[in-house]
Amino acid sequence: MAFGTDEAFTELDLGAGTGLLSMFIVHRFPRARFTLRDMSGDMLEKARKRFAGMQGRFSFEIGDYSRGLQGSFDLVVSALSIHHIEDPVKSGLFTSIFKVLSNGGLFINADQVKGETEAIEHIGRERLISVVVESGIAEDDFAAAKERMKADRMGTLEDQLVLLRSAGFGEVNCRSGNYSFAVFSGLKTSQSLSSVFPAS
Repeated sequence: MAFGTDEAFTELDLGAGTGLLSMFIVHRFPRARFTLRDMSGDMLEKARKRFAGMQGRFSFEIGDYSRGLQGSFDLVVSALSIHHIEDPVKSGLFTSIFKVLSNGGLFINADQVKGETEAIEHIGRERLISVVVESGIAEDDFAAAKERMKADRMGTLEDQLVLLRSAGFGEVNCRSGNYSFAVFSGLKTSQSLSSVFPAS
């Protein structure tokens, strides 16, 4: 991450759920402050309990992040959430994320992606199913998971990177990935700002 461990910065976690992603960040950066947003009040209540001893560093917002964002943040993160929305909405979301990031701010998304070809997509799905089955998941839970997958609106990794660049991000990069998952990011730089807001 582009922050020193003793640096004070603000983070927005989109589709935060129970706060699992922010949990991995909070102990590494003791001066960071966090805003967790999710549509589910029940999920955020679990997040409140998870961070009960750190209330001064956390705020919780119930809302649909795809409808737009407000505020200013140094870091925006999301995990396994944005793939639920269609690409046209995703495009607007990435633009909104770019706008709320401070100059030099970073967006990181860890999410499911669609294979670049039908063959790659098939391999990725088969591998994912194999991993889930090997985990010993109960049949009912597996059936429910497959049903939820019908609501997925995944784009390819390349599609996501193109959308980030179109939103104004620079230094767009895939940090890690396999057939079905990828971690990718974009930076709000002075150069990327000038491409979106050119001098008159």
